[in-house]
Amino acid sequence: MKRIMVDAQNCKGCKNCSIACMQSHRKDNPGGFHSLDLADPANESRNLILLNGNDEYKPLFCRHCAQPECVKACMSGAMEKDSKTGYVRHNAAKCASCFMCVMSCPYGVIKPDRATNSYIVKCDFCQQDGDDPCCVKACRSGAIYVKEVQQ
Repeated sequence: MKRIMVDAQNCKGCKNCSIACMQSHRKDNPGGFHSLDLADPANESRNLILLNGNDEYKPLFCRHCAQPECVKACMSGAMEKDSKTGYVRHNAAKCASCFMCVMSCPYGVIKPDRATNSYIVKCDFCQQDGDDPCCVKACRSGAIYVKEVQQ
């Protein structure tokens, strides 16, 4: 199963991964990322690049955990672990917007949407089963990469 891996020492804080994620999940796509409105709450990244107290960048990505706490905490069954790919998926149609998944994520990467606070936003591995996600393709420093893991 493929997973996004992080080598924080290589992260330069460029946020290419975040912009690529925003572009990938954008509803309309005129002009590519050059026309992406970064201030529009509808355009939001599913990953975070934080600056820690030592002026070092810390990339945060969904780990698609082997035993995902978000799935265990989900009362409506909206959070599911795909047995084939190992990805943790969110089914918006089942979501009760209780945000138990947000509170239970040990990495703090699941979050309410900025525009309405009515649904959750999380990495979906660009909904691809074969190709690398857009964030990995956009990372020029090698701070994030895809690795095959056993679960």
